[in-house]
Amino acid sequence: MFKLCGFAASNYYNKVKLALLEKGVPFEEELVWLGETDQAASPLGKVPYALTDDGPLSESTILLEYIEAKYPQHPLLPDDAYGTARVRELVRYIELHLELVARNLYPEAFFSGKVSDGLKDKLRPQLEKHIAGFGQLAKFSPFVAGDSFTLADCAAAVHLPLVSSATKAIYGQDLLADLPVKDYLKRIGERPAVQQVNTDRKTNTALMMARVGNKV
Repeated sequence: MFKLCGFAASNYYNKVKLALLEKGVPFEEELVWLGETDQAASPLGKVPYALTDDGPLSESTILLEYIEAKYPQHPLLPDDAYGTARVRELVRYIELHLELVARNLYPEAFFSGKVSDGLKDKLRPQLEKHIAGFGQLAKFSPFVAGDSFTLADCAAAVHLPLVSSATKAIYGQDLLADLPVKDYLKRIGERPAVQQVNTDRKTNTALMMARVGNKV
């Protein structure tokens, strides 16, 4: 049995959870907050990680690759090498060049913290450049990589809303607005698996915020 460990407020956790749901893989969830992780399974103390019949694994992209190889039913990668590479390329762009850059804005955008004006000014042209590059790769026809739901959609469905919200909160403008992201997210949000992930995320986010509040 595949056991996914972490918490559903995490977009990286939800990327893996969405893949499991879309593929119809039976799995269990174990609620694990940061600071409570199993070091043997996640040496850096990060989530998500998984406990599998083959042993523990960490890092969300590695989990996706394992799930795709272990459970080939309902594939989320194309059946050709180039198509597979393009999907992985999109996942890398979304995570490395969009989400991880925008993540620097999250303390102020979502958690009542403060980000320096200097950092905001530095990040904006970087985000604009990276979003333009992503726009050259993404198809949105109707899915990110083309006509099929893939691992790129598992990443896009959980990361793009945060990039949109964070940039709008900090810059007063959704930097993804020139791409058809809003319509894409509305369309993909009709999928049962995405609806379940979003519902669980909202519930767990409320739990997380209450937990943080109790520690202050």
